[in-house]
Amino acid sequence: MTKADIVERIHAKTDFSSKEATEILETVLSIMKSALESGDNLKISGFGSFIAKQKADRRGRNPHTGETITIEARRILTFKPSVILKDQINKRPAP
Repeated sequence: MTKADIVERIHAKTDFSSKEATEILETVLSIMKSALESGDNLKISGFGSFIAKQKADRRGRNPHTGETITIEARRILTFKPSVILKDQINKRPAP
């Protein structure tokens, strides 16, 4: 599913025009990106949590040369689905 598909579904289920639906989706995604960039976790009830984690420097190896290298620290983003979403995906009734 693409952003365009989501916009079309918003348009179909609401009275918003396609342009308004696009603006709404872009605004929501912008807010989510800003929160994650600033290091905040993002929890959407009934859907899941996006968590920004910091990874430390670590040793690695270049597979072509065998040379030991340092992989620099970085931030990663993880997603943990809610129990409700897991149950819906697996077709189990919600608790």
